[in-house]
Amino acid sequence: MKIKDLVKQHGSLVSYAKGEHVFRQGDNDEFLYFIQSGFLKAYYLSMDGKEQVKSFLSPNSVIGSLLSCYSKQHCSFSLLCLEQASLVKIPFDLLHNLSQQDITLANELQHYLLMLAMKKEKREYELLCLPAEQRYRQLQAEMPELFNQVTQKDIAHYLGITNVALSRIKKRLHANIP
Repeated sequence: MKIKDLVKQHGSLVSYAKGEHVFRQGDNDEFLYFIQSGFLKAYYLSMDGKEQVKSFLSPNSVIGSLLSCYSKQHCSFSLLCLEQASLVKIPFDLLHNLSQQDITLANELQHYLLMLAMKKEKREYELLCLPAEQRYRQLQAEMPELFNQVTQKDIAHYLGITNVALSRIKKRLHANIP
Protein backbone atom coordinates (compact mmCIF):
# COMPACT_ATOMS: atom_id res chain seq x y z
CA MET A 1 0.00 0.00 0.00
CA LYS A 2 1.16 3.53 -0.75
CA ILE A 3 0.87 6.41 1.71
CA LYS A 4 -1.37 8.36 -0.69
CA ASP A 5 -3.78 5.39 -0.77
CA LEU A 6 -3.75 5.14 3.02
CA VAL A 7 -4.43 8.88 3.29
CA LYS A 8 -7.35 8.59 0.83
CA GLN A 9 -8.80 5.68 2.81
CA HIS A 10 -8.27 6.88 6.37
CA GLY A 11 -7.54 10.61 6.17
CA SER A 12 -9.91 13.36 7.22
CA LEU A 13 -10.08 16.65 5.34
CA VAL A 14 -9.89 19.66 7.67
CA SER A 15 -10.04 23.35 6.79
CA TYR A 16 -8.57 26.28 8.65
CA ALA A 17 -9.00 30.03 8.27
CA LYS A 18 -6.14 32.47 7.93
CA GLY A 19 -4.68 33.09 11.38
CA GLU A 20 -5.96 29.81 12.82
CA HIS A 21 -3.65 27.30 14.49
CA VAL A 22 -3.65 23.63 13.50
CA PHE A 23 -1.96 22.92 16.83
CA ARG A 24 0.04 24.90 19.37
CA GLN A 25 3.27 24.30 21.20
CA GLY A 26 2.35 22.39 24.37
CA ASP A 27 -0.67 20.64 22.81
CA ASN A 28 -0.98 16.91 22.29
CA ASP A 29 -1.56 16.09 18.63
CA GLU A 30 -1.54 12.57 17.19
CA PHE A 31 -1.79 13.39 13.49
CA LEU A 32 0.37 13.83 10.43
CA TYR A 33 -0.95 16.54 8.11
CA PHE A 34 -0.78 16.50 4.32
CA ILE A 35 -1.20 20.05 3.06
CA GLN A 36 -3.62 20.28 0.14
CA SER A 37 -3.87 24.07 -0.14
CA GLY A 38 -2.76 27.14 1.75
CA PHE A 39 0.46 28.41 3.28
CA LEU A 40 1.51 27.68 6.86
CA LYS A 41 4.21 28.61 9.34
CA ALA A 42 5.71 26.26 11.91
CA TYR A 43 7.32 28.16 14.77
CA TYR A 44 8.73 27.88 18.27
CA LEU A 45 8.11 30.24 21.17
CA SER A 46 10.84 30.59 23.78
CA MET A 47 10.03 30.94 27.47
CA ASP A 48 10.30 34.73 27.13
CA GLY A 49 7.88 34.79 24.16
CA LYS A 50 10.50 35.15 21.41
CA GLU A 51 9.40 33.52 18.15
CA GLN A 52 11.67 31.48 15.89
CA VAL A 53 10.28 30.21 12.58
CA LYS A 54 11.03 26.54 12.00
CA SER A 55 9.67 26.33 8.47
CA PHE A 56 7.13 27.53 5.94
CA LEU A 57 4.86 24.95 4.33
CA SER A 58 2.98 24.94 1.06
CA PRO A 59 0.80 22.37 -0.72
CA ASN A 60 2.26 18.85 -0.98
CA SER A 61 4.15 19.30 2.30
CA VAL A 62 3.74 16.91 5.21
CA ILE A 63 4.07 17.95 8.86
CA GLY A 64 3.35 16.76 12.34
CA SER A 65 4.98 16.92 15.74
CA LEU A 66 6.83 13.63 16.00
CA LEU A 67 7.39 14.30 19.70
CA SER A 68 3.64 14.36 20.16
CA CYS A 69 2.36 11.77 17.70
CA TYR A 70 5.11 9.18 18.24
CA SER A 71 6.52 9.84 21.72
CA LYS A 72 3.20 11.04 23.20
CA GLN A 73 4.84 14.20 24.53
CA HIS A 74 3.63 17.75 23.97
CA CYS A 75 4.14 19.47 20.61
CA SER A 76 7.41 21.38 20.65
CA PHE A 77 6.20 23.89 18.05
CA SER A 78 3.04 25.59 16.76
CA LEU A 79 1.53 25.38 13.28
CA LEU A 80 -0.25 28.52 12.04
CA CYS A 81 -2.17 29.10 8.80
CA LEU A 82 -0.91 32.23 7.05
CA GLU A 83 -3.80 31.89 4.62
CA GLN A 84 -6.89 29.71 4.36
CA ALA A 85 -5.74 26.10 4.25
CA SER A 86 -7.04 22.59 3.63
CA LEU A 87 -5.17 19.66 5.12
CA VAL A 88 -5.75 15.94 5.29
CA LYS A 89 -4.94 14.52 8.69
CA ILE A 90 -4.23 10.90 9.47
CA PRO A 91 -3.46 9.32 12.83
CA PHE A 92 0.28 8.69 13.04
CA ASP A 93 -0.25 5.45 14.99
CA LEU A 94 -2.26 4.01 12.09
CA LEU A 95 0.48 4.87 9.60
CA HIS A 96 3.19 3.55 11.91
CA ASN A 97 1.38 0.29 12.71
CA LEU A 98 0.47 -0.45 9.09
CA SER A 99 4.03 0.32 7.98
CA GLN A 100 5.25 -2.50 10.22
CA GLN A 101 3.10 -4.92 8.21
CA ASP A 102 3.63 -3.54 4.69
CA ILE A 103 7.12 -3.19 3.20
CA THR A 104 5.99 -0.74 0.49
CA LEU A 105 4.44 1.53 3.10
CA ALA A 106 7.50 1.12 5.37
CA ASN A 107 9.86 2.08 2.54
CA GLU A 108 7.79 5.14 1.66
CA LEU A 109 7.63 6.22 5.32
CA GLN A 110 11.40 5.73 5.55
CA HIS A 111 11.82 7.94 2.47
CA TYR A 112 9.70 10.72 4.07
CA LEU A 113 11.72 10.50 7.29
CA LEU A 114 15.04 10.58 5.43
CA MET A 115 13.93 13.65 3.46
CA LEU A 116 12.92 15.31 6.73
CA ALA A 117 16.25 14.44 8.37
CA MET A 118 18.21 15.88 5.42
CA LYS A 119 16.10 19.06 5.43
CA LYS A 120 16.72 19.47 9.16
CA GLU A 121 20.46 18.81 8.74
CA LYS A 122 20.69 21.48 6.03
CA ARG A 123 18.75 24.01 8.14
CA GLU A 124 20.90 23.25 11.18
CA TYR A 125 24.09 23.78 9.16
CA GLU A 126 22.81 27.09 7.80
CA LEU A 127 21.86 28.42 11.24
CA LEU A 128 25.06 27.26 12.93
CA CYS A 129 27.67 27.86 10.22
CA LEU A 130 26.55 30.52 7.76
CA PRO A 131 26.53 34.27 8.40
CA ALA A 132 23.11 35.93 8.35
CA GLU A 133 23.71 37.69 5.04
CA GLN A 134 24.56 34.41 3.33
CA ARG A 135 21.45 32.76 4.84
CA TYR A 136 19.39 35.67 3.48
CA ARG A 137 20.88 35.38 -0.04
CA GLN A 138 20.39 31.62 -0.01
CA LEU A 139 16.74 32.04 1.01
CA GLN A 140 16.22 34.54 -1.81
CA ALA A 141 17.71 32.09 -4.31
CA GLU A 142 15.88 28.99 -3.06
CA MET A 143 12.48 30.45 -2.15
CA PRO A 144 11.98 33.79 -3.93
CA GLU A 145 8.17 33.48 -3.73
CA LEU A 146 8.42 33.52 0.06
CA PHE A 147 9.23 37.24 0.04
CA ASN A 148 5.75 37.96 -1.38
CA GLN A 149 3.97 35.64 1.05
CA VAL A 150 5.32 36.50 4.51
CA THR A 151 6.26 39.55 6.52
CA GLN A 152 9.80 40.82 6.96
CA LYS A 153 9.42 39.93 10.64
CA ASP A 154 8.71 36.27 9.72
CA ILE A 155 11.71 36.21 7.39
CA ALA A 156 13.91 37.59 10.17
CA HIS A 157 12.56 34.97 12.60
CA TYR A 158 13.26 32.25 10.02
CA LEU A 159 16.83 33.50 9.53
CA GLY A 160 17.38 33.67 13.28
CA ILE A 161 18.03 37.42 13.34
CA THR A 162 16.20 40.54 14.46
CA ASN A 163 14.07 42.64 12.18
CA VAL A 164 16.63 45.46 12.53
CA ALA A 165 19.48 43.16 11.46
CA LEU A 166 17.45 42.06 8.42
CA SER A 167 16.82 45.70 7.46
CA ARG A 168 20.56 46.37 7.64
CA ILE A 169 21.36 43.37 5.46
CA LYS A 170 18.79 44.43 2.87
CA LYS A 171 20.13 48.00 2.89
CA ARG A 172 23.73 46.81 2.52
CA LEU A 173 22.83 44.46 -0.36
CA HIS A 174 20.75 47.12 -2.09
CA ALA A 175 23.64 49.60 -1.82
CA ASN A 176 25.95 47.10 -3.58
CA ILE A 177 23.65 46.67 -6.59
CA PRO A 178 24.87 48.74 -9.59
